[in-house]
Amino acid sequence: MSKIMLTCLSAVGALALAGQASAQGSSAGAPARQAARMESCSPAWNRATAYSAGGAASRDGVNYTAAYWTQGNIPSAGASANGGQPWIAGASCRPAAKTAAKTSDHDANFSPATLQFLKTNTGLDGEQWDNIMKLINKPEQDSLDWTKFYGYCEDIGDRRGFTIGIFGATTGGPNDGGPDGPALFKEFDAASGAANPSIIGGLNRAGAHGSMQGAILKISDDKKTFCGKIGALQSNAAWREAMWHTFYNVYIKFSIQQARQRGFSTALTIGSFVDTALNQGASGDSGTLAGVLSRSGSSSDEKTFMTSFYAQRSKIVDTNDYNQPPNGKNRVKQWSTLLGMGETDLKNADAAVLKVTDWQLK
Repeated sequence: MSKIMLTCLSAVGALALAGQASAQGSSAGAPARQAARMESCSPAWNRATAYSAGGAASRDGVNYTAAYWTQGNIPSAGASANGGQPWIAGASCRPAAKTAAKTSDHDANFSPATLQFLKTNTGLDGEQWDNIMKLINKPEQDSLDWTKFYGYCEDIGDRRGFTIGIFGATTGGPNDGGPDGPALFKEFDAASGAANPSIIGGLNRAGAHGSMQGAILKISDDKKTFCGKIGALQSNAAWREAMWHTFYNVYIKFSIQQARQRGFSTALTIGSFVDTALNQGASGDSGTLAGVLSRSGSSSDEKTFMTSFYAQRSKIVDTNDYNQPPNGKNRVKQWSTLLGMGETDLKNADAAVLKVTDWQLK
């Protein structure tokens, strides 16, 4: 899995410096001159990168030097080689302007057809869905670059068959008698132009082999072959369209219905419900989205209700059925922290999303 940790300087801190300079009159240019004298930041530290002794990385506006070979160890303030720590903290640094203030072209992560489909059916735009997917993908793949996982395929040994794509569709097994993988392959057949789309038709289009055994899609290819076929669909336009249509039908539509019937429509609430449904199931036992909602009260105030919702989800989310501790609570904390920050519309929220996803997946 790709391991990504991204950091940026706080815009709030930058504004505070600017205000201070203005108040000082004749010394107004001092902070700017001081910043100009700071050394540039080394490339941002990355969990997946192996650093040899002397290797450079930056985190939270500080440069670090590796004391010895290290991978996955987070640089921290005050670190030194004494005591065997892998990182030696250096001076504060100045991020490249484009890196610190970069605004993503969110819409570029979707095809025009998918963008229109999402706007029409959810009321949310590309920027909002891009941020929702970043928040969903962090605890799933430890990466904010969710678009790399259209071709994801793995048998994770949970007796639910193969797990596929950006929302983890499954082919089914002893622990999943109602998988969504079959619907995905039928949608793929339809998006590819089939007059009478079918599950097996979609499977054939992928070049894979299998058959339906009740509700379960039993794959007859070995793991390497099957996942190789799915991986080859990473950039297939019809596959991507089918992925979003299935995602909507299985998880998003129900989540939006649950939000709207309570009078809520913000991107943060809808995203929180989608994340819960994907991670724990939409409806069924007490751990599903429907179950958590039933214990979250009846307040018509969205912030009050969602505060209760996050508290209820946190009580169960670290169980083995859902996440390995502490991933579950960190997963919920992403959303609850954004609520506290007032980032409910997930617009112009790039820095906020980076901040709340800056945690280590166990």
